[in-house]
Amino acid sequence: MNVHQTLSRHQLVSPAQLSQLTDEGGAALRAVVERQWVDEATLLRAVATDLGMPFVDLTGHKVDAELLRCFRSHDLFRHAILPLEKNRFGVKVATSDPLNLAALDELTVACDFSLEPVVACRSQIEEALKRELGVGGGTVREMAARDGDLIYDEVDDDGQADLDDESRASSVIKLVNELLKEAVTLRASDVHLEATREGLDIRYRVDGMLRTQPVAAELHRYRAAIVSRLKILAKLNIAEKRLPQDGRIKMSVSGREIDVRVSIIPMLHGEGIVMRLLDKSKSSFDLSSVEFPADMAETWSKLIRRPHGLILVSGPTGSGKTTTLYSSLADIRSPFTKIITVEDPIEYDLTGINQIQVQSKIGLTFATGLRSILRHDPDVVLIGEIRDAETATSAIQASLTGHTVLSTLHTNDAPSAFTRLIDMGIEPYLVAGALQGVLAQRLVRRLCPHCKQAEIPNRLDLPADFPPMATLPTLHRTVGCRECNGMGYQGRFAIFELLVTDGTTRQLCNQRVSSDVLRDHALRAGMTTIRQSGWQCVLAGKTSVDEVLRVCSTES
Repeated sequence: MNVHQTLSRHQLVSPAQLSQLTDEGGAALRAVVERQWVDEATLLRAVATDLGMPFVDLTGHKVDAELLRCFRSHDLFRHAILPLEKNRFGVKVATSDPLNLAALDELTVACDFSLEPVVACRSQIEEALKRELGVGGGTVREMAARDGDLIYDEVDDDGQADLDDESRASSVIKLVNELLKEAVTLRASDVHLEATREGLDIRYRVDGMLRTQPVAAELHRYRAAIVSRLKILAKLNIAEKRLPQDGRIKMSVSGREIDVRVSIIPMLHGEGIVMRLLDKSKSSFDLSSVEFPADMAETWSKLIRRPHGLILVSGPTGSGKTTTLYSSLADIRSPFTKIITVEDPIEYDLTGINQIQVQSKIGLTFATGLRSILRHDPDVVLIGEIRDAETATSAIQASLTGHTVLSTLHTNDAPSAFTRLIDMGIEPYLVAGALQGVLAQRLVRRLCPHCKQAEIPNRLDLPADFPPMATLPTLHRTVGCRECNGMGYQGRFAIFELLVTDGTTRQLCNQRVSSDVLRDHALRAGMTTIRQSGWQCVLAGKTSVDEVLRVCSTES
């Protein structure tokens, strides 16, 4: 079969694109998919038609675990082949590369079955294999088959893992790489490796939700080896198992630069690891991508351009505060403005902005860093987080001496920022005079555009504070499809609550009133709460009622 002729006959690529394909067979097919010239399913349907082979959609396919055990799992992963069913003629298998006859011959010899190939998407085949055999299942079972009863779970007295066996060491490296690559493919923000009594649990946080990943039963035998490998990559002490350690790993996946922050903590059954994945390819920050409502975008843009004052972004950990602040800095960045940041840690390298990494071990804290950088004549200062009274005092003093200071604070809503600063020991008149505005935010999951379904809800099913309407609105609900891995959601965006300080707010702050009183005034002045912002996004078809209820309390 001539792949170039198939691509040309079905008009799947342009002549210019076709001229760039020098390889034939499976290499050409993979190149077309990797360059995203053609949808994988469309491409393989055309190939199957020309070969006279069936094309199958594996969505919802239930893997036959007993049949799977008849094959060597590392061969199935290596060639991306999935056994589907056994019949009187042999075994029907799905492959994404029907031109790779050598792989089919190899499996035929290994399993002693006659194979009947059909065509399916590689992504679906790999997903089915991982679901049944676990992430890195092929590598784990290959190691287990080679090692027999050996348990590779020890570190010697010098702190060196048993890496004398070159093939075993390379397998551990491959296994760790597969774990990290799978996390990047799933768009995970964090990877959790948790030691348990039974072995090792692996969970990925995708769109803010933790997902337990299926793993091979033999994985627990290599727990210490995996930990040691990650310590080596993060330049940590592999002999130290009693104290927490933090490090960083830089890696490249499919041409994307990924920065991995590694945190290791000793726990009851072994060391627990959490890795935060930061995709450097997505580090081009733009305030328009923050998706403010139109009126709020204009207000926020004016607020961050004020010549002095303290501006806060509040919310829990992982609510997108850093992204909002980075995007704001990128929006006001210019050759005529000097911007200095003090961060812990520095998550992204911002061009045209001077960034300082906090180093508490040598005394470089947020407060000491801020006192020093004021001698560098900045116009705008970003403090990564106000954690204590000393940092809060320094930030307010800087804002009262002609600097615009941006920072984050952990509060549930915008009005609580005023009372939180006062509770830290800051005088109310200083808070009232310095704090120009507070933006509170949460991240909600976005409905998958490929599978969301419109529906008219029952009024009794809607929350009491849902916007009243003469007729019931058309909302959307989750369904789940291949694009969103059956979750019904794909990606996240922020919902906001913006409180801009006015004269009455300052008077109330000086009177040390509660956050509830400040909130009541802000609502009368026209503030939109986080929950109201969420309902607007539900009506716009961007998210679901359940998702807003998940992230917002009744009081929000």
